[in-house]
Amino acid sequence: METTIAKKEEKAVIPKKETPTTDEFIKGLWRENPVFVQVLGMCPVLAVTNTAGNALAMGLATAFVLLMSNILISLLRNFIPKQVRISSYILIIATFVTVTDYTIQAISVELHKSLGAFISLIVVNCLILSRAEAFASKNNLGKSIMDALGMGIGFTFALLCLGVVREILGDGGVFGYALFPEGFENWIVMILPAGGFFTLALWLLAFNIFKEKRAKS
Repeated sequence: METTIAKKEEKAVIPKKETPTTDEFIKGLWRENPVFVQVLGMCPVLAVTNTAGNALAMGLATAFVLLMSNILISLLRNFIPKQVRISSYILIIATFVTVTDYTIQAISVELHKSLGAFISLIVVNCLILSRAEAFASKNNLGKSIMDALGMGIGFTFALLCLGVVREILGDGGVFGYALFPEGFENWIVMILPAGGFFTLALWLLAFNIFKEKRAKS
């Protein structure tokens, strides 16, 4: 009788295995979008979205660093001392940023010059460091991967939203394809820094209006 009770008590204290769900992925796309909701990583959002190509490249580079750093931090979360966790996270992130930097340079020198110092600044992107501290260091590998994919794709999508609008209005086309006749007057302001602020403000307004309407329905 005592043995049976002891076994039941052991079963009761065994923690349930955490399994990744689609919620970790979807939240980064919509509910907790890094740009349109959390307003994180504004430096590359405003600086490199003058063309859709630059926006896509920066988004994919950031998503790669976010995914790889989340994986490594989640695997090492029980071995990294709390006293040096932030410096350890930055070291891990900087390693993958270096890999990304050299990879982009090997693929396209022109793209590397277009992105400039903003590739290196991925190290201090508050999106990546916040996911490392708030999520990857506290969750298992599966959940950390889903979180990184959702946040990375959500960040890339937001950059593309700005880059496409700015390139269409500022250059009359997108990804090198002309969309307007020759008589179209390009809005030069859209490819300048002021255009980044203006476009971001419009996207934030549209996103919040759509979110409120969806909440009421």
